[in-house]
Amino acid sequence: MNKKNRAFLKWAGGKFSLTEQINQRLPKGRRLIEPFVGAASVFLNSDFDEYLLNDINPDLIEMYKIIKRKPKQFIIDAKYYFQDKFNDETTYYELRAEFNASDDFYKRSLLFLYMNRHGYNGLCRYNQSGGFNVPFGRYKKPYFPEKELLFFAEKAKKATFTCKSYQKLFQHLRDDDVIYCDPPYVPLSKSASFTCYASCGFTLEDQANLAQLARESKCCVLLSNHDTPVTQALYHDAQCDQVLVSRTISSKSSTRLPAAEIFALFSAG
Repeated sequence: MNKKNRAFLKWAGGKFSLTEQINQRLPKGRRLIEPFVGAASVFLNSDFDEYLLNDINPDLIEMYKIIKRKPKQFIIDAKYYFQDKFNDETTYYELRAEFNASDDFYKRSLLFLYMNRHGYNGLCRYNQSGGFNVPFGRYKKPYFPEKELLFFAEKAKKATFTCKSYQKLFQHLRDDDVIYCDPPYVPLSKSASFTCYASCGFTLEDQANLAQLARESKCCVLLSNHDTPVTQALYHDAQCDQVLVSRTISSKSSTRLPAAEIFALFSAG
């Protein structure tokens, strides 16, 4: 694919800069399964006949389903929140509270995109009660990603979206499936881990369980993670190689130093 396609979401840990390296390592197959789809950069920049895109975050998945079903209406309604009057700290916190109090998936989807573009540094974070708690971002003029939304909606015709645990994605696989896993990364240090992307954490036990599922899978599984002694031990029997990437989560650009990431490919068992 010549032209790279950006996700319509800002996303800490997004894979836009690594899509070429990921595509080089993904085996051939008919369907790509992503248990941790996030902002969907790999989906947007790969070429499979079918996609099964999953995430544990129901706000993310419901929004994707809505955009697939009625993209033009979603764009019209979402654009409303990108007027200058909404780029205000007080208004942001009022709308964040409205989001947390609402059980209407369509309303939550509109505000999810609004908060993603107006909140701090592309973070998606919830407190222990399940409330979205990312602070206001103070951007001069947040970008409304209309063309990115339209591209996503068109390509989403090839995709099925699910909100399940990662374990369930490994239970009903076809021989021509390929799996790409981009789980919450093993922290580089105790202070490096930012709180919860969804309303539950991803523990070291989960990291080990995911590696075991990949090892036992009937399909090829490619995993990304930080390159640490922990991940080297977890992926010891996979085909592994390392890449250096820039960090994007740190608030100070001077501390966004390159970090080593590991790709681990488990061949079909």
